[in-house]
Amino acid sequence: MSEDSSSSEETNYSPTTSISQDTFTTETTTITAFNVPPETFPSSSSTHLAIQSLSSILTTLPPPLLSSQDQDPAFSLLHDPDISSQVSSLLRLPDSGAGDNSLCRWFYDTFQSSEPQLQLVVLRFLPIIAGLYLSRVALKKPLAGFEAVLLALYAHETTSRAGHAMTVNVPDLSYSSIYHETKEPAKDNKAAELNLAVISPSLEPHGTVRSTKRARIVGVALELYYSKISLMPVGSKIDFFEFFKVWSGQDDDASKECETQDDQEGVGKESVTKEGRIPLPWEILQPVLRILGHCLLGPKKDKELIGAACAACRSLYSRSLHDINPQAILGTRSLLRLGEKTLDPKNINADHTEIPMNNVIAL
Repeated sequence: MSEDSSSSEETNYSPTTSISQDTFTTETTTITAFNVPPETFPSSSSTHLAIQSLSSILTTLPPPLLSSQDQDPAFSLLHDPDISSQVSSLLRLPDSGAGDNSLCRWFYDTFQSSEPQLQLVVLRFLPIIAGLYLSRVALKKPLAGFEAVLLALYAHETTSRAGHAMTVNVPDLSYSSIYHETKEPAKDNKAAELNLAVISPSLEPHGTVRSTKRARIVGVALELYYSKISLMPVGSKIDFFEFFKVWSGQDDDASKECETQDDQEGVGKESVTKEGRIPLPWEILQPVLRILGHCLLGPKKDKELIGAACAACRSLYSRSLHDINPQAILGTRSLLRLGEKTLDPKNINADHTEIPMNNVIAL
């Protein structure tokens, strides 16, 4: 399959056409620090340089940031609503993804810095970058600026994983555990072997975004966002949910509660397909479901966030029924049921990891 026209513009945007070995080396030195919460880092000269550069792009910045009076300027960049509003407006302009876009250049240079806090600022706006990028690909618009940022995130993860796949050990239920007993005894006394399930395959370096690799590159960027989702402000997650609904291309009734009765399974056939629908391969859908799951079941019970997550999940569930995608149907339907329990007032303060205690012995 040939590359899209958006890739042809990459020759005018040097960071997109190639990611040098020096870039990989620099990222390797920041992996350990990147996992530490931003509050533990002091401000540095690179943070102030980034703020000065951003001031030439945005209309206004809070005076404490420009005067170096803010003791944690990167934290302010991450959470300031006025800055977020201005950046969001600039990103949503029709030509925002072009290779000569100054804001995309700022995102790229900022993520390549050695400041973990600044990298979090870039990730904060990934929902809009990825959302607009995937929505505009079919329109054949120049998107080399967005692709440069996505490739920077992908290169960071490629270096961080060091060629290893992300796996999880799935317990073998044929052997008894502290949580259950098997009805039939094990055939042998050997310990259960590890059953490794691959969550994300190993990564290969890519210097350009080809149409055949687009879903994988964007999906890895979403996985990186998910790994830092606890540090992201609520507004960033809600931005994601808005694009999830657009990507699904299915009409959603916001007045419905987060519930899935059996007689509602026909919603996919009754939904109206809307503009903005994109292909949703598993490389993209899996991190999307993980992001939704965190927001529905995470420790912070924000009513607006949970409501937006439920609406996005309903749209994706409708899309999965429309496509007859068993994996997607199972994932979205399970999240809808869990979301329904989360919204139940009886479960607001419930700890689902606790084993219920009662005086009745079940035989």
